[in-house]
This record gives sequence, C-alpha cells and structure tokens, in this order.
Amino acid sequence: MRKIQMVDLKGQYEGIKDQVDASFQQVIENAAFINGPEVQQFQKDLEDYLQVKHVIPCANGTDALQIAMMGLDLKPGDEVITADFTFAATVEVIALLQLTPVLVDVEPDSFNIDPEAIKKAITPKTKAIVPVHLFGQAANMDAIMEIAEEHNLYVIEDNAQAIGGNYHSKKGKTQKTGAIGHIGATSFFPSKNLGCYGDGGAILTNNDELAHTIRGIVNHGMYERYHHDVVGVNSRLDSLQAAVLRAKLPKLDSYNEARKKSGNKYSEAFKGEEDIITPVLLDKDDTHVYHQYTLKIKNGKRDALAKHLQERGIPFGIYYPIPLHKQKAYADSRYNEADFPVTNQLVQEVLSLPMHTELDDEQIDYITGTIKEFLNA
Repeated sequence: MRKIQMVDLKGQYEGIKDQVDASFQQVIENAAFINGPEVQQFQKDLEDYLQVKHVIPCANGTDALQIAMMGLDLKPGDEVITADFTFAATVEVIALLQLTPVLVDVEPDSFNIDPEAIKKAITPKTKAIVPVHLFGQAANMDAIMEIAEEHNLYVIEDNAQAIGGNYHSKKGKTQKTGAIGHIGATSFFPSKNLGCYGDGGAILTNNDELAHTIRGIVNHGMYERYHHDVVGVNSRLDSLQAAVLRAKLPKLDSYNEARKKSGNKYSEAFKGEEDIITPVLLDKDDTHVYHQYTLKIKNGKRDALAKHLQERGIPFGIYYPIPLHKQKAYADSRYNEADFPVTNQLVQEVLSLPMHTELDDEQIDYITGTIKEFLNA
C-alpha cells in the first residue's frame, strides 16, 4: 500500500507534469513574472468557469477577503457577521481593518453559518455577512441573501474551501459558490481543491464598479502608474502560480468528482457505526466538493481515536480545535457561551480524514478498517 498522506500534491502533479513544466519554462523565458500572459489568461479562464463577470487575482486568500472588505468601503466600527467555527483568516481581516467582528453559531449538519443566528446578531451597525462554505459544502445562500436584502447588507462569500461547488437556489437557478453574493473571495493555497504551488487568491464579483475599485486596490491603488487614486495594497498573483492554476482548472471538475467518490466510499464503510456521524449532504451531491471529509465522533471518543490513528500511521486533522470566540485575539465580553452550543460541541467531536484526488480503495479500506476496529474493540 502506498503511504497515506493527508494531501498528495506530488501524485497530482504527475498528471499535469508536462504542461506545468513547459509553462514554467515559458514564463522564465518571457520573464513576465508579475501580471504576465499566464495571469491574464487564467483570469479569463476562471471567469468562464465560474460564470462570473470579474475575477481579480491576488496574492492569497486572506488578502482576497481583506481587499473585498476594502472595496466595499466599510468603516471602522462597522459590524461584520461571520461564523464562529472556521479558520481565523475570516475574522482576522475584519479585525485588521478595525471593523467589529460578530461571531455566530453554525448549523450542526452542514457546519455552516446558521441563518437564524445571523438574524439575532443584526444591529444598526451591521454592514456585512461573511458566510464560509466550510469543508466544501455550500452554505444556505437563499436564506443569507434574503436576510441581506431585507437589512441592506453586503454578502462576502468565503469560498476558499468550496471552489467548483454548485448552489441550487429554491428558484431553480444554479450558480457556482463564490459567485452568488455581492463579492466572493477564494484561496489557491496548495492543499485547496484548486491549488497552486505557493500562495494565491482571487476576488470575484459581478459588479462592474466594485471590480474597478478592487483592481486599483490590489495594485497600490493605481490605475495609472504613479497615480494613486485609492488606498491600496500590494497583492498580485505571480505568473508561475497562474501557470499551475491554468493546468489544473480544466481538471477541477474531475478532481472534485474524485473527492466525492472517496467521500462516498468513506460514508458507505461507516454505515451502522453508532459513534460516527458522516458528512450530511443537504442538497444534490454537486453542492459538496469535499475539501475536507469531516466526521463527528460521538461519546467522547474523538481524542482517543486520533491517538490510535497516529499510532497506525494514518494522518488526520482536527479543524478547528478552539472556537474563534475563545481565541485570545478575538475574545469579547459580548459573547455568551449559551449562544455557541453547536460550535462548542463540534470542537470536541470533529475529525477530518485524508482527502485528495489520489486516494485509492486500498488506502480507504485501511483507514476505515482501522477506525471501525478501534470503535468496536
């Protein structure tokens, strides 16, 4: 059996090696390392794939979130509602811009932000909602967009973990995640479903005026060299990373299908296990692209199972062990523990198994067999 890895980027590279190597050589020979032809073509390719009017590449997913908020001209003290159960980057940029993060609980099945909790958190200072399509499953965007429209709020989708996923609205419309709200942000970190070989990100929007503003922000606030019209940052996707992404983008759907196939095999193997709750699909199977395959391990057995997996050479992840409202950087006296029952339970139960495009049946059988053996001992 091949060594089990949480993410197998080397194995994935073998399938696109010739194209990536040739593209790297071309970039080097052209010496167009920043905003060269590869970046410009990737931008167009991703716009076509996502069916969104504007893709603005940037340096990483965290920058994408920050620049999105800068583009909306949010002011210090404005409140931004987001999920308590997610990676810190989502709330980090809110704090960096001197906005006020408002953390709310998530749904127990999807792990995504709870629309009812959003409603309760809205105040006259609320200006935006940041839903995170966590672990690869789309949040309830119908409900979120309705809330935003009712209260005149912006919606910034954090699509770092769900690129390629679909959302089917109750009106019958299908859209790619990240292209539904007023603005979307995504990451091309190497382990993402669409990842480069370094850092990278992008901002997505259908709003022409907003896209124009953001294009200035990512480039020091310049639309014309040495004319700084807005306060900006230096956040650009380099041409080598764009070359990798151009090679991978046509394969993204097949990559996601491979993840779904592995996810289904995991879930099938765990049927009937009383101590395991497998990921719940809340809609059609194309709404979950399995950035992570995350179990809930019941009856206080998660940590002992994690130790057992480590002893057997099986990698795993616990995303996320400490809720954001309990992190030192984001602690706030406004938060009441009674408002976070789901998050506080999830941090005790979640465990993510290896998930990538190169998983094979032998590896999945070993992983699932090892877990079942431990839980039934």
